[in-house]
Amino acid sequence: MKTICRAIAALTAAGLATQASAQEGPTVTISGFGTAALTSTDTNDAEFIRPNQAAGVKKDWRTGPDSNFGLQATMKVNDTISLTAQGLVRKDGIDHYRAQAAWAFAKFKVNDELSFRVGRMGAPIYMISDFRNVGYANTMLRPPAEVYRQVTLDNFDGVDLLYQRSFGDTSLSVQLGTGRADSEQPAQDVEFRKMLLLHVVAENGPFTLRFGRAQADFSVKDNPTLSGLVATLRSVGLASVADMMPLSDVRGTFTSVGGTLDWKNIVLQAEYAQRRTDTLIVHDTNSWYAMAGYRMGKFLPYYYHGSIKQKSMRSVPGLPTTGPLAPIGAGVNGLAKAGLQTSDAVGVRWDFYKSLALKFQVDHIKPKDGAGAFINAKPGFNGSVNVYAVALDFVF
Repeated sequence: MKTICRAIAALTAAGLATQASAQEGPTVTISGFGTAALTSTDTNDAEFIRPNQAAGVKKDWRTGPDSNFGLQATMKVNDTISLTAQGLVRKDGIDHYRAQAAWAFAKFKVNDELSFRVGRMGAPIYMISDFRNVGYANTMLRPPAEVYRQVTLDNFDGVDLLYQRSFGDTSLSVQLGTGRADSEQPAQDVEFRKMLLLHVVAENGPFTLRFGRAQADFSVKDNPTLSGLVATLRSVGLASVADMMPLSDVRGTFTSVGGTLDWKNIVLQAEYAQRRTDTLIVHDTNSWYAMAGYRMGKFLPYYYHGSIKQKSMRSVPGLPTTGPLAPIGAGVNGLAKAGLQTSDAVGVRWDFYKSLALKFQVDHIKPKDGAGAFINAKPGFNGSVNVYAVALDFVF
């Protein structure tokens, strides 16, 4: 993956330049990344967002959806112990920029193949989990929403084991983690407990294959509308429907597989994922995307297609459709529907200078039976939307 290698090399070079000059004792490496972007759409009937954002963009150009800035510091205490912290500034669950402690962990090296970490680490949910916020390390301007909005979680607090070994020309990396996490989302918070995370990556020359599995018990907190609906269902004799909508200690799983090819001028990337839960309000989904690009000197034009399908029921049979309880039935059936859509995007990446890349991307998004991933949609919104973005990615 040449793009990722360039990003790692640039970050490493920047960090080496800031290391303490002393040859003995701890050394500190400082590096950073960011994206300065402008985004707009061709409609004022709904807002385009990234996952977990409280406000998005319409026709007017805005910096919020795709811009961020991160700093990372690593202190190498000795050959066995290192400390890493990463701060990230972006817009998410509230409509203004704020800083977050994305990573804060201690790493202990057991030997050349095995190490473990304790603290806050990136949650290995997706194929590009650890560097999904580092735009420079990715071909596309943003990860496809069809897959990457299924679990809106960036990090977890706990412990993980890291195992790396080469078998001939193939290198294998295995990450196994456990812990907990809290996710602040618009209008609610979600707690993840009893998390178990597995991430396996095999690399051979230009090929990379990845498998991931995550499971947790999650609880929806501070959502008075949702908890009020469940209470109302029980009070009007629809307890069986309320039992389909548990809000606490719900088991959920997310399984994904993906791969990349960076061979000569050809760049390919694809990922497929399945989400399964035991509650009606977090839907069972199958999602995927596939990207193809062709490098021409410093330019890399690309195209991707993404899609998501719902595997759980999109309506509850037997709910009242007339009379005073009709609004309750409509509310439940509305919650049962996942935001379905397909996306076709074209873009180009231009590596015009060392550690700098300029990207242009146009997404054509088609919601299905609802607003898809858009928010604040006006009544009757059901049309296709074009999303335009230009972004400057950098690392230092």
